[in-house]
Amino acid sequence: MNDRLSLTELQLLIKDTLYFAMPDMYWVVAEISEIKVNYAGHCYLELIEKNPEEKNVKARIRAIIWSKRYRFIGTFFENTTGEALKTGMKILVKARIEYHEIYGLSLLISDIDPAFTIGEMAIKKQMVLKKLEEEGVFTMNRELPFPVLPRKIAVISSKNAAGFSDFMRHLHENSYGYVFYTVLFDTVMQGTETEESVLKSFSRIAENVSHFDVVAIIRGGGSQSDLSWFDSYNIAYYVTQFPIPVISGIGHEKDLSVTDMVAHKALKTPTAVADHLIECVAEAESNLNQMSKEIAELSTVVVKEYKELTESYRLKLVPAARLRIYGQKEKLSNRIIELTNLGKEFVRKAGVIPENQKSRTRSLVKSFFTGKQSIIEKESTGLKRNVSNTVSHLHRKMENMENNLSILDPVNVLGRGYTITSHEGKIIKSINLLKKDDIVDTQFFDGSVTSTVLKKTKKRK
Repeated sequence: MNDRLSLTELQLLIKDTLYFAMPDMYWVVAEISEIKVNYAGHCYLELIEKNPEEKNVKARIRAIIWSKRYRFIGTFFENTTGEALKTGMKILVKARIEYHEIYGLSLLISDIDPAFTIGEMAIKKQMVLKKLEEEGVFTMNRELPFPVLPRKIAVISSKNAAGFSDFMRHLHENSYGYVFYTVLFDTVMQGTETEESVLKSFSRIAENVSHFDVVAIIRGGGSQSDLSWFDSYNIAYYVTQFPIPVISGIGHEKDLSVTDMVAHKALKTPTAVADHLIECVAEAESNLNQMSKEIAELSTVVVKEYKELTESYRLKLVPAARLRIYGQKEKLSNRIIELTNLGKEFVRKAGVIPENQKSRTRSLVKSFFTGKQSIIEKESTGLKRNVSNTVSHLHRKMENMENNLSILDPVNVLGRGYTITSHEGKIIKSINLLKKDDIVDTQFFDGSVTSTVLKKTKKRK
């Protein structure tokens, strides 16, 4: 081959060949791998295509949108989709082939179809939702019992976000004077680093999950594109698996992200999250006040009943004791009379008794009377002791009753490890009062939990 071409000539030949072979404009579907806008306003992109089931790239090309065209295309695209062009977004572009002898092959983009991207975003979101539902995890976080007193809050937010400042001010300056304990896990809440940063914060909370009652994800307002970062499957899946309730307050009035949908509760703004936490504590305080009032009223009734019972016993005991003492005295008096008459009869029959016999008889009689007097004193002492013991027994019984009342005080009962289970404000004493899927509240000494009845098992007799 005698003809020789310079590199420039070869490049120009390639360029002319491409222009003659592909002179038209083409609509091309691709994914944005990289995007940047230089100081002059020109937008440079790297477009790729990947296999649906793989991460491997099967095609790659550079693309350019000149500044004048980009100002119109970029603004129109964002206004229509609510999203700015960004990495990972699938787009449909109108472009022609551009070949440069130095920079090589590229696409010169003249238009982008926002309707295609809206459809792709919706499809991607629906695919994430479908995958979560197929895995059976979609409602797992919502099924967790919400704490009665949610006062220890782990906050996932950026420390510089206006929504975080509003949340903290609203929560800690509440009109009730409630005290909340908050720990901020500083997190990137928009951009390509969002997913990784949110997952790291969740992992840090999980290491000390026993220190918290709930997790609050808050960020405040922003564009629709900011919301799309929370359509991430990985973030949503982590929320479904988290062992304590997650509340979202990402800050969008119209649309819900996938993270909102799988959270225990989704609220529109950070201040709405703060209001919800405050309302939960206020409701718990109201319930406790009502329970305390009912317990006090019940205790008053029980104490009154036992006092009346004790007084009744006292009134019955005093006459009985007096009657018994009177009977013993009368019995002793009759015996003395009998002995006196017996002595007189003996003297009458014996006639004249020697002086020593008289002395002996007097001594015997005196000894006899002394013995009977001792018996009388013992009987009297015994009666007094019996009465005293009876009164002491009744006094101890009354103290035991008061102690039992103290032991039965719900606060002390809860302190010993027992619990109080209620349904719709009524205390449950039998499983016959509950049915499957009923929601019950269980009160412990240091708090309470809310749970759902999954199964009833009766005790075998």
